[in-house]
Amino acid sequence: MRIPPLYKRPSWQRLFAGMVLGAVVSWCIFLYIYGEWQEELTTKIEDQAYTISDLKKANMSYKEEIETLNKINQEKLRVQNIHVTLVNGERYQFTSLMTYMIQDHVKEDISDVIAKDLESVYKSRKLMKKAIENKVYKIDDKQYKVEIEEMFIYTTLFIELKVAFAK
Repeated sequence: MRIPPLYKRPSWQRLFAGMVLGAVVSWCIFLYIYGEWQEELTTKIEDQAYTISDLKKANMSYKEEIETLNKINQEKLRVQNIHVTLVNGERYQFTSLMTYMIQDHVKEDISDVIAKDLESVYKSRKLMKKAIENKVYKIDDKQYKVEIEEMFIYTTLFIELKVAFAK
């Protein structure tokens, strides 16, 4: 079987020429649009990279400033309050007045730590512990000794006490 020679007809030649010309024109349009799009994205990426570098510099300066302020504030931290609790007060059937009296006596004994910086309070914690534990507290004709169970030192000094009869 033989294929007819259509390439000799001018109508077919125009069709093929139009298809080739259309392909060339569409390729040129595609390249132009793609180039514009890439140029736009490239400038956007450059702007974002510049913005990121500026923000990183600003962030570093803020971090340095915050670190210096934290160091300054940490040096300025002081004990502002004392909180004393009795762990085993119900064992001795303490009334709220008796509990308050023991807490008040202990607060009076260590009231000099208020307004001192945390570092000096931490260094003198053993002395505070001995001062509290070696004292005998007299309440309602009975003598009690306290033992520090826990002590937390921060802007509020938390002390948990265990009460026992003095021997």
